[in-house]
Parts: sequence; structure tokens; C-alpha cells
Amino acid sequence: METKQIAIPSKPIRKFLPQELTIDAWSKVESYFVDLKNRTINSVQELEKWLYDRSELEAVLSEDLAWRYIKMTCDTANEELTNSYNFFVEEIEPKVAPLGNELNKKFIACPFIDQLDQSRYAIYIRGVRKALELYRDENIPLQTKIATESQKYGAITAAMTIEWKGKEITLQMAGSLLKDVDRAIREEVYHKIQERRSKDVDKLNELYSELIQLRHQVALNAGFKNYRDYKFEELGRFDYTVNDCYNFHQSISKEILPLAEASDLERKKILKLDVLKPWDGDVDLEGKPPLKPFENGAELTDKSIECFYKIRRSYGEYLEIMKAMGHLDLDSRKGKAPGGYNYPLYEIGVPFIFMNSVGLHRDLVTMVHEGGHAIHSFVTRDMEITDFKSTPSEVAELASMSMELISMEHWNVFFKNEDDLKRAKKEQLEKSLRTLLWIAAVDKFQHWVYEHPAHTVAERMAEWKNVISQFSTGVYDYTGLEAVRERGWQSQLHIFEVPFYYIEYGMAQLGAIAVWRNYKKDPEDALNKYEAALRLGYTKSIPEIYTTAGVKFDFSQAYVKELADFVKLELEKI
Repeated sequence: METKQIAIPSKPIRKFLPQELTIDAWSKVESYFVDLKNRTINSVQELEKWLYDRSELEAVLSEDLAWRYIKMTCDTANEELTNSYNFFVEEIEPKVAPLGNELNKKFIACPFIDQLDQSRYAIYIRGVRKALELYRDENIPLQTKIATESQKYGAITAAMTIEWKGKEITLQMAGSLLKDVDRAIREEVYHKIQERRSKDVDKLNELYSELIQLRHQVALNAGFKNYRDYKFEELGRFDYTVNDCYNFHQSISKEILPLAEASDLERKKILKLDVLKPWDGDVDLEGKPPLKPFENGAELTDKSIECFYKIRRSYGEYLEIMKAMGHLDLDSRKGKAPGGYNYPLYEIGVPFIFMNSVGLHRDLVTMVHEGGHAIHSFVTRDMEITDFKSTPSEVAELASMSMELISMEHWNVFFKNEDDLKRAKKEQLEKSLRTLLWIAAVDKFQHWVYEHPAHTVAERMAEWKNVISQFSTGVYDYTGLEAVRERGWQSQLHIFEVPFYYIEYGMAQLGAIAVWRNYKKDPEDALNKYEAALRLGYTKSIPEIYTTAGVKFDFSQAYVKELADFVKLELEKI
């Protein structure tokens, strides 16, 4: 790969806080909140200066917390790192909350607020007003406890390993064996994984039950009848309703489930199986070994950089910068939290990508997905207000999921063999549709959970079984695996750590398919619109941002069918 000169960003010179600040006590930052609270504002210019200073303070605090979280998830067994994160959550954030509320009051009451450029500030002002409506002092200790308790999920699941051929391997590594062409191996590994998961079923149920009650109390304190309704407000879902979510569930069930059923029946036929079992879902239909697009995290990094350069030069440079700054931790290892994320760092403007790669195709997809988030971070890094960079998930995931499909046009970097490239594309397109079913199930399940906060564990397990059956084809046989099916929701991190943050992936998946459709017609125009949408940050509504990207924010059955038909047609071309 050609070596290119890149400039490594540095943190902007602080204008309000000292250049070096160690946050090891509340006293280190309290005075800056007091300054903002007591400052006299006599003009719109002074109001903007006040906003910039507040934004700088928020960026510094956010980045400090981010690094504590990143380090903790990279090594969950390190008690010192966990304590460092918990210190911020327990000692700093609870003191920030009431003062932040006071600053919100000061801002909304300021007589110069209407003189701000409403084309830039209207969305921000709307969000501040909503935060004021929801704020309750009595919720601060509850939210602190929720933050610390929810992180236990990562620690519990990171400790899950199985023994395979004399070695202890993570469940992520074990998952790669479910692609083995030997059915006996797949079955053995599947049972080992499920046996290990079964050991923590009760522990995870107890954790979730506690989180449900804590969240329900937060909702009651804020005047809501349930946490679902509260969370919709807290997430700032100004542009769609609960009923829209129900419509999404129905559209996905009506239009995507039949396609998935046809695919499952085809798999059963090609594999020549009388009964299709859960361990038969990932094996290649032609009996080929799993796709191996890279060997390790270093190769994944370099190939991703090359791929992004082919899309747009600046995108490749962004990943090169992250590599040079050590903002990538990609390989799976024992003690590392599960999952993957792109964590924005609002002061430096260069995010951090965390994932658990084991050399499989899905890891490539995770990388380009998080790379899409990274592009978003880079193109908004110079926005004046931190909140402008903090986009709602429906927009953030449009950035990442679009990049999954756009990058696919350049996956020859990873797959030199044409047949492997075709396999990879087919796998990606089938996943882009099938994932919608899981997203709909997870979202619908959470609606029920928080609408029925007094439910028992048995009722919860039964409800998941009921919900997942509505979004499953019924082709796979779970005889003897009923308990596995009932606890399937426990594998989804979002349910524990970020409730209701999941349907956004589905909405964004639809948008991403439309972005990719545009890219296939006119790559340069589609990229220009995609990037223009990302550069808006959160200064426009979600529908306006989607329109700027050249797509619709729509999850009606007709639109879902239109996009599904397009993907189906593209699959037939491969």
C-alpha cells in the first residue's frame, strides 16, 4: 500500500479551561460550572461565548469519561480501570447533573436566545428544553446506579470462554467455528457455547430485573407511567412515535420474513438436511471454508485503510490518523468486553474504534461499520458546539450502515478471489435484510418489558419466545433447545446497557440501502450527499438530514418492499 503523508490532529487550544487538567476530584472542575452559572450575559455575542465555553467544558469531561470507558472495556479484569470509570460515574457525573440543569435554565431564560441563528441552534434549543422537562434531582442517584450496574453486563459476558482442543477461547472465537464445514464440530461448539451461557442465565436475569426497576422508578419520578415513554422523550424522538415503531415491526414482518423463509428453505435443500438446526445457519452452502479476509488486527487495519482510500481519499486518511494515534483496538482476547464501538472523542475529534475481531468476514463488516462512524466524527470535529456533534442514533447509524454497503464495492482489497468476493457480497446483502428481523424483535420485546415492569422472569422468557417466533421463519428446529431460545435476548448488549437504542439500526439500514442504491447509480453524487448529511451534525431534524443524504426517512410497508426488492434484485445479479 502506498504510504501517504497525513497530518496528525492536536487538541485545539483551550480558551476556558487550563490546557492540562487532571480530573481526580470534583473540586478540579466545579469552579468552571460556577463561572458559567454566575456569568452576566449582556448580548447575543456574549451568549455565544458562554455557549462555546460550556461546550469546551462538556467536551473535556466527555473525553475524560470516554478514555476511562475505553480502557475499562479493553481490560475488564483490571480492577483499577473499573474503579477509575466508576469514580467518574459516581463522583463527577452526579455533581455535573444539577449544575448542568441550572445552566440549561440560564440558557433558556436568556433574553438573547431568540437572536441566535435559528438555522443552527433551533434543534439544540429544542433538546435543552426537553432536558429541562425531564430533569429530576431524585433521579441523579438512580441514574448513577444504573450506569454502574449496566456495566456489569460487559464484565459477565467478557468472562465467558469455552475450552476447545486444549485451549481456552472467547465466545467470539468459538463463534467462528460455527462456520466449519464439519457438522459434528459445529454442533459440538454450539452446545459448548450454550452450556457456558447457561451458567450465567440467572445472573443476567437478576441484573436485568434490577435495571428494569431502577429505570421504571426514574420514569415515575419524571411523571411518566412507564420507562418506555420516558426513554422516548430522553432519546429526543421528536420525529417519530411509538406507533411508528409498531408500524416498523409490522412492515419488517410482512416484507422481510417471506424473503428470509425462502432463504432458509433453500439452505435446508442445498445442505440436504431433513432438519435444519441452529448450528447450520453460518456454514457455506457449497461446503467452502469460512471467508478469511485478513489474519489479524494489523492486517484488518491496513486493508481497511486501503479500501477507504478507494472510496474517498479523506476517508482513508481518517483511518490512517487513528492508526498512527493508537485509536484502534481490534483483536479479540480474554478479558476484553464483547461487541464493538466507535467512541467519539469530542475534544481531539479523533474517535476510538474497539472491536473483537477473529479474522472472519463479519469482523470486516464491523470494521467498515465503525469506520463509517469514524468518518462522521471527523467531518463534524470542527463544529463549534459539542452537542452539534452528538447526533441521534438514527443519523449516526445511517453513517455507519451506509459505509458497510458502499465499501462493499471495493472489497476486492480483502478478497482477491472473485468467487470469495461474490460470497462476501451475497452474505452482506442477505445479512442486511435478515438483521432487520432481529432488530424488530429486540425492539418489540423491550416495549413489552417496560410496559410490564412487574413481570416475572418466567413471563419475560415466555414473552421473548413469543416475540422471536413472530420474526422467525420456523424452518430451524429448536427441539431440545427451548431454553436456549428463551434466553436468546441475553446476547444483546443494548438491552442491558442502552435500552431502546436498537430500532435506529433498522431505520438506518433502510436508509443505508437507499444510499447504496444512489451510489451504484452515481458514486460521486451519492458520496457528496452522504457527506453533506453527516456534516450537518445535529443541526437539522432527522428527516431533513436523510433528505440531504438523498434518501427518505420512511419505514412504511411500501418503502420497505421497494428497498427489499432492490436488494433481492442485486442478489440475483451476483
